[in-house]
Amino acid sequence: MAGLAFGVPAATGQVPQAAAAACSAPKWVAGQWYDVGAIVRYTNGGYYRAKNANPGYDPIISTWYWEPYNCGGGTKPGAFVVSEAQFNQIFPGRNGFYSYSGLTAALSAYPGFATTGSDTVKKQEAAAFLANVNHETGGLVYIVEQNTANYPHYCDASQPYGCPAGQAAYYGRGPIQLSWNFNYKAAGDALGIDLLGNPWQVEQNAAVAWKTGLWYWNTQSGPGTMTPHNAIVNGRGFGETIRSINGSIECNGGNPAQVESRVSKYRQISSILGVNPGANLYC
Repeated sequence: MAGLAFGVPAATGQVPQAAAAACSAPKWVAGQWYDVGAIVRYTNGGYYRAKNANPGYDPIISTWYWEPYNCGGGTKPGAFVVSEAQFNQIFPGRNGFYSYSGLTAALSAYPGFATTGSDTVKKQEAAAFLANVNHETGGLVYIVEQNTANYPHYCDASQPYGCPAGQAAYYGRGPIQLSWNFNYKAAGDALGIDLLGNPWQVEQNAAVAWKTGLWYWNTQSGPGTMTPHNAIVNGRGFGETIRSINGSIECNGGNPAQVESRVSKYRQISSILGVNPGANLYC
């Protein structure tokens, strides 16, 4: 299909001139001046295009100046707005379980996530999601809830399906720390995965873990009035995402230190992605 996109029959094996030029781009050199539109090959083998002229800033650090580039002739359509290099920069001490490949594999479950609206909104949503999961997991360090004394409390036996995996099986797991049997049931039903019967999948499979986080983000309002996804794409701001995740405890002055922690990380991630964080950061 790549050949057809450039108007060249795929069977010929010919490479369009523009693509060939991009794929033969010179190696990036620190300290060398690059004009807008310059394409370079970075040390990781990836290609980057200068969005703004710069004196040889590092492409994976200075994301306001550089953007990932597909040597086939343009920025890869449909690609996640956060590159793997940026992901690693955002979470330098993360647990290896929370892999970038696991996250990108999970994105197909909610195709509207970080693909809705302008480029600014897409990046703001990705930043908002990652800032909140950073807070929930201590920087993508914790896979499961650390307070084991809470484990037996997450079984609502009044539900008709009960707790088939055991009373203490529905503790917090994954990037949003999914907990309670009814949430495992709802998330599993939405994703087509038996999480009620086997909740341990969330701590054993990175893609499943990320999908549960995206399930909450895109479909649940929590103590708020809208989903975190809608909060960003409808311009309500980062503060409204906090309200939807933990507003009953943190918002309206409930725990300003926790809110500040989320906002600080959101600002940092927005800077890495080269996007303005927008207004209404607090709840």
